[in-house]
Amino acid sequence: MHDTVLLILACAAVTYLTRIGGHLILSRFGSIHHSVQSALAAVPTAVLTALVAPSLFTHGGAEAGAILISGLVALRASLMVSVSVGLVALVVLRGL
Repeated sequence: MHDTVLLILACAAVTYLTRIGGHLILSRFGSIHHSVQSALAAVPTAVLTALVAPSLFTHGGAEAGAILISGLVALRASLMVSVSVGLVALVVLRGL
């Protein structure tokens, strides 16, 4: 159990340092170029896609349907709304 606590604390420290490191590096610059700003804005969507895309091909039809529904909602709504709708769709489709 002691090793588990140490591992959790080490992971928390590394996560904190990587997050604060990005802020410290970007704070050194007066302004960020618009292309860098656009690239940073796309990171959450890219990470979410990388996490979800394998499920599209390796799981059943309920997962594929939920991903499709969530993607369509994402065209009009925020990321939080599309993820929420996708989760509800997954529960409903798995129940059918």
